[in-house]
Amino acid sequence: MKKQKLNYLILLAIFTGFTACSEPKQEEPLITDNLKHVAILLGEGFHDGEAYMPLGYLTNRGIIVTVIGPQVGEVKAYNSDFTIKIEKSVTDISVSDFDALIIPGGQAPGMLREITEVVEFARNFFESGKPTAAICHGPQVLIRAGVMEGKNTTAYSGVKDELLEAGANYFDQGLVNDGNLITSRVPGDLNQFSKAIYEAL
Repeated sequence: MKKQKLNYLILLAIFTGFTACSEPKQEEPLITDNLKHVAILLGEGFHDGEAYMPLGYLTNRGIIVTVIGPQVGEVKAYNSDFTIKIEKSVTDISVSDFDALIIPGGQAPGMLREITEVVEFARNFFESGKPTAAICHGPQVLIRAGVMEGKNTTAYSGVKDELLEAGANYFDQGLVNDGNLITSRVPGDLNQFSKAIYEAL
């Protein structure tokens, strides 16, 4: 099958539609006053659903989402031909620009945690007390940032030992909230993960 590049708007429409269809009948209020700004931290090898599902969910509810990363440019998912554009480099933004940070999983966190500027941004954001959400391998960035000690958390099972070594308390459940930290395990947890981020805003 010939590889296809789906552009940002098409993917956004797909995932926005998916989350809208998968939502409970009860409607949630849209955030219209004092617009909220959320950053999604990505790099090459991100997980497509773990990036686009929260992006679509939040955008559909009136929240401004910006994709950030080590440098501006297009990156590709490891599990599909989906691509996404990093709009802002972590070196060109500050914690005060955003109300929440999301770190999707995939192979990207393993690379992102090796970049000093990325780790420093994640550490500063977490320590600001603002909602910081990570799913699957996403917590690897927060582990390197040194902020997981004593925290209740979850992640992909393969990250469990890393979390325990970092002093975190690991729970094998779909969603764990601990203060400003929001974590989930796998793509199957994305509905509750996305909703928890929205509610934290």
